Amino acid sequence: METRRLRGDILVFLVLTLAISCIFYALILHNDAAPGIRQYITGLMWSPALAALLTVRIRKLDLASLGWGWGATRWNLWGYLVPLAYAAIAYLFIWLAGFGGFADAANVAKFAALLGWADAGPAIVVASYVLLMATTGVISSLATALGEEIGWRGFLAPRMASLIGFTPSVFVVGLIWAAWHMPLLLFGSYNQGTEWWFSATCFTVMVLGVSMIMAWLRLRSGSLWPCAILHASHNLFIQGVFTPLTGERGSTTAYAIDEFGFAVPVVVAAFAIWFWMRRDQAVAAAAEAR
Repeated sequence: METRRLRGDILVFLVLTLAISCIFYALILHNDAAPGIRQYITGLMWSPALAALLTVRIRKLDLASLGWGWGATRWNLWGYLVPLAYAAIAYLFIWLAGFGGFADAANVAKFAALLGWADAGPAIVVASYVLLMATTGVISSLATALGEEIGWRGFLAPRMASLIGFTPSVFVVGLIWAAWHMPLLLFGSYNQGTEWWFSATCFTVMVLGVSMIMAWLRLRSGSLWPCAILHASHNLFIQGVFTPLTGERGSTTAYAIDEFGFAVPVVVAAFAIWFWMRRDQAVAAAAEAR
């Protein structure tokens, strides 16, 4: 009975997520260059949250099961620092190996214009930009990342883990999450301009790795907040800090940087293995919380 119930809950959630997301896929793909496209993207990122809340209502589930509690602060700190760590390692490799350059003049000029500090020195501009993004920037990033995580980790991940076990659930949720991004990657501008198969492969490997880390944090903490913070930190540091800091070094740069090059997925996979080796801690914590 419990297994049938879980399958029904998950099915309703997935159907609702797809239905709501399709509205925003159409708006984004039809208006890919529109100045207000960010509003459509925000709507898409909140589609899993809306689907989760509707599923809770339709299926008469406990709203608290989504993991609203803040939990132990150390797990939220992990959520912030883990993406910073794997992004820093990946981009340090990119810069040292010559796949991209660090803080080229063109990058610094863009940051100076953004901050309104045209007369400041390059070091001051870069340091100030990074500091602002790492503090106020992560707050705005959290506003959108939370929408996804209420659905993917608040609702889906713990139920899928209960249904099929921790490790299989990580891959199933990760593949669903990756597939949810594919319309924008394959038919929109959500990529770095490399061949679709290369971007899609790198992105999927990265998402599966992040899915492992987030599933571990969700079960270990009993809260969706470490996952939401990790998602916000990931988006912020990769898309808003390290990629903009990286100057182009020929045609190979696009194949190395961001979520669609090889460097970040390789490092994320290594981090994911570390968490997977400690999966028993997360499973035991989840069992104790029941």
